Amino acid sequence: MRIWKQDTDLARLNGWSANTLMEALGIRITAVGDDWLQGTMPVDRRTHQPYGLLHGGASVALAETLGSSAAMLTLDASKERAVGLDINANHVRGVLSGTVTGTARPLHIGRSTQVWEIRIEDEAGKLVCISRLTMAVVPAAVVGSR
Repeated sequence: MRIWKQDTDLARLNGWSANTLMEALGIRITAVGDDWLQGTMPVDRRTHQPYGLLHGGASVALAETLGSSAAMLTLDASKERAVGLDINANHVRGVLSGTVTGTARPLHIGRSTQVWEIRIEDEAGKLVCISRLTMAVVPAAVVGSR
């Protein structure tokens, strides 16, 4: 069952990232299903830590980007916004180069909170990071507009 209340055009969704951290890290939303959102991030100088591995903070940035974008798509943007309350991540495999792909799926979509699971995998489909993001649903007037 399709959960989105907004247009899921990829050009529109990626336009939200102009002049933001997501643009700087090369994060792109690449696919949308009925109840999931997927995106990629390069593993390169922008996302490395000093040892040449994918920085855990970059993985968290990808996870929060996908989960918060997905959460926003489930809301009527004229009335509500989704803002992050909590995120956790377990980094289970190092990545030196290439591209990682994250997929956000809802665990709970409620009136005042949402919980999303984001799996980040390497190019071989091996789990790199598993994250859970909790979002608060607030009135649109509290946050502003895009």
